[in-house]
Amino acid sequence: MTDEVFPRHHYADDVAVIHHGDKTILLVGTAHISQQSADLVEQVIEQEQPDTVCIELDEKRYAALSRRQRWENLDLKQVIRSKQLSTLLVNLVLASYQKKLGGQLGIMPGTELLAAARTAERHDIPVQLCDRDVRVTLRRAWHATSFFKKGYLLATLFASLFDTTELDENKLAELRRKDVLSELMEEMGEALPDAKKVLIDERDIYMAEKIKQAPGRRIVAVVGAGHMAGIMRVMDEDHADEMAAINTIPPVSKAWKIVGWGIPAAIIFSVVAIGFRQGAGEAGANALYWILANGIPSAIGAVAAWAHPATILSAFAAAPVTSLTPVIGAGYVCAFVQVMTRPPVVREFEAVGSDIATVRGWWQNKLLRVFLVFILTGLGSAIGTWVGGYRIVTNLFS
Repeated sequence: MTDEVFPRHHYADDVAVIHHGDKTILLVGTAHISQQSADLVEQVIEQEQPDTVCIELDEKRYAALSRRQRWENLDLKQVIRSKQLSTLLVNLVLASYQKKLGGQLGIMPGTELLAAARTAERHDIPVQLCDRDVRVTLRRAWHATSFFKKGYLLATLFASLFDTTELDENKLAELRRKDVLSELMEEMGEALPDAKKVLIDERDIYMAEKIKQAPGRRIVAVVGAGHMAGIMRVMDEDHADEMAAINTIPPVSKAWKIVGWGIPAAIIFSVVAIGFRQGAGEAGANALYWILANGIPSAIGAVAAWAHPATILSAFAAAPVTSLTPVIGAGYVCAFVQVMTRPPVVREFEAVGSDIATVRGWWQNKLLRVFLVFILTGLGSAIGTWVGGYRIVTNLFS
């Protein structure tokens, strides 16, 4: 097959032509905070008039990017009920980092992806979302990261909030170069190989398969430049059988389930055993110690987060109970109460991108305060579990 399937327009190195069967694919590598990328995407689609335009978005991110009033449609209580609060926080951190860099250039993150969709719609060209659900990606990345490197991953993530990197279009052009990006990917692979596999390699496979499945013979695919080399590498390979596996959230391992239920079972068993061996009074004293050891640190966490008084009381009451079950944590209970008593307003949702990058913003913004409540009460409860559990088990064998 020749390049004549597409007209012979001259583009920068950010555009690669791939032939796969009877399809010719123009793969456009972009920087998500670059006006030049947005202009290039519009130029390619308008000149090539492809049968389909594929973009590196999933349905959730596309909806968030395209709806100006998206915060009004977010049901925060439902997010907490479905235990997706941590996923939302990670999304906000990543979005805040890109927004901060994009703000230096006067362009919002994802502008080039939205430009691709709108240009396609303007020319009646079908749009296909080719990226994996971000929730699946984040959950798989967390599951794949070893226990000791989870802390490194979180530290790197939150350090990005206070990064002072300054960019201009010339630096972005350098960043889009394949050799520079390959070097960055290799560095990530060395530090967090399992996370890199999920965040980069699996998505390269997923997007390549989705692009190959796009209807028509002429395809324009708009993806982040960091994915170009990987997609080109796997495009001629058949990974269709892997799609179901890499689009599934792995179940919690049996070992963690045993630990999750084993610790509370050991605590309850110890209190009961103390009752048989040392009397009901001693069992009651240990039970009271458990309540105080869990309730007080969790309540202190709520106070530190400037939580509503009702949230502080719920932290003290919930922590001793939730610590005895892995089904739900004190952080989720307290976050729900905080939302009910001090609900964030739309203005605070819209300001979260800038507020999240300042220490003061975490306490002033009611949405971020919900996350503080979630984190600090959960941390207090975890501390109480280990302190109270150690004391009770020690008393059993003393």
